[in-house]
Amino acid sequence: MSVTAKNPILAGFYPDPSICTVGEDYYLVNSSFAYFPGLPIMHSKDLAHWEQIGNVMDRASQLPLGETGHSRGLFAPTIRYHEGTFYVICTNVSYGGNFVVTATDPAGPWSEPHYLEGADGIDPSLFFDDDGKCYYIGTHPNPEGCRYDGDYYIWIQELDLNTFKLTGEVYNVWNGALRGVHWPEGPHLYKIGDYYYIIHAEGGTGPEHAVSVARSRDVFGPYENHFCNPIFTHRHLGVRYPIKYVGHADLFRTSKGEWYMVMLAVRPAGGYTTMGRETFLARVIWENGWPVVNPGLGILSDELKIDLPEWLPEEGAVIPGCNRLYKFTQMEKLGPEFLFLRNPMEGAVMPVPGVGLVMTCQNIKMTEEKSPSFVGIRQDSHVFEASAVLDTSTLFEGAKAGIVLLQSNEFHLRLEYVGLRGYVILCRNGEEEVIASEFLPENLVSLVIQVVGTKATLLMGAGKQVKPVASGIDICALSTEVAGGFVGCTIGMYATDEEKRENPVKAVFKLFTYRRITAEELKGTEKGVK
Repeated sequence: MSVTAKNPILAGFYPDPSICTVGEDYYLVNSSFAYFPGLPIMHSKDLAHWEQIGNVMDRASQLPLGETGHSRGLFAPTIRYHEGTFYVICTNVSYGGNFVVTATDPAGPWSEPHYLEGADGIDPSLFFDDDGKCYYIGTHPNPEGCRYDGDYYIWIQELDLNTFKLTGEVYNVWNGALRGVHWPEGPHLYKIGDYYYIIHAEGGTGPEHAVSVARSRDVFGPYENHFCNPIFTHRHLGVRYPIKYVGHADLFRTSKGEWYMVMLAVRPAGGYTTMGRETFLARVIWENGWPVVNPGLGILSDELKIDLPEWLPEEGAVIPGCNRLYKFTQMEKLGPEFLFLRNPMEGAVMPVPGVGLVMTCQNIKMTEEKSPSFVGIRQDSHVFEASAVLDTSTLFEGAKAGIVLLQSNEFHLRLEYVGLRGYVILCRNGEEEVIASEFLPENLVSLVIQVVGTKATLLMGAGKQVKPVASGIDICALSTEVAGGFVGCTIGMYATDEEKRENPVKAVFKLFTYRRITAEELKGTEKGVK
């Protein structure tokens, strides 16, 4: 029996994937940066179908974010399993640095962070050797001094898991396969046969991204370069190739003995990446003691046949990449797929059965690098429609609520209700532009954002009677190429207030939907975007 996996296996903002195998189960984590909760954790039994079982960092005590930038916070986690315990190691680049959390159940709860004294740099990983010793591998600036931006070294040191202290000598073992390489990063250490292997990324997480490998018979080196490096990249395929930025891989073996890699890549629309870096899968074989990725093809494939029986998550599971309908009046809590910005104020966003999603209108704007009343999910398609039903009867003068397509506080598109009017607002580089407005006196209003590639149409109205307010809005600015950073767009709801009130105003959302749509469904918009 076999199953077919389709790339990307996780569509949308799921960067820096790391994976581990435990029997017939596979667990995968991704970076989350300034979003809370942090580090989504996925589960699968066939590598084709995935469910989100939780978030590793789901408590404020675990994840201080403060007023960190949108692309700061949590970088590049690694997940490993050893003798009944799961380990996730990661970097909070804004607070605390490198840390380890543990759990006996990958769905949680996970421990408080064990911060690693002396572990400088980013992108840490753990390796458990045959004798039970644990080793830390990460990256830091060239110890002889950086000659250029990205002149980093990969280093290894033993880690005592009883005390969570680094011990013994620091070994700077590798600085990349190519001469003058920029950003050797995301290293993972493995022992396969008689060799220790380092799989890492080079060239920065952009157009020059690539996967390289080195090996040694001793954990501390010296490591030899593979003459075929980089072993995987799309940087030679040109700027118009539909899948780019390939790199940051993690190697693993299935329960059937086959080898694979997960890695990140992007799928731009018209040259602009709005969904961020996604998780892809590639097959690996071994030749002459070196890994060969997608043999005979050498690039990512649209599909892979996997020698595993098909497995489907149980009904009610949180499945990435599917249409969503949230009836907040019938919900007691939000699922693990929902994201907040930084550390949300306790109780600022909560579903109340029979009422809806109640959001406190804080005196914090979406343009501020703070923790506004916002909650959303990841954009996972170039062609989609998101809609929300807002009860406007609770909004006093000055209080605002709406729906937002969010790249960051400086780059986003809002459909905002305030004072009996709906406003379309495009924010680019922190500058807000009111594109359109419409009189909207109803108590229950529908707010809709439709996206086809890099164009957006915004609609509003009463109930299902919605009409376009603005169409053909250029959202190229909500892309990595323009806005920069490491994140993809999210789509969700927010509430704010121009006034500081003793008793804050509450906004109530009754419904939120997200669905992938065909371009043919959208009249008057561009077609043909996948």
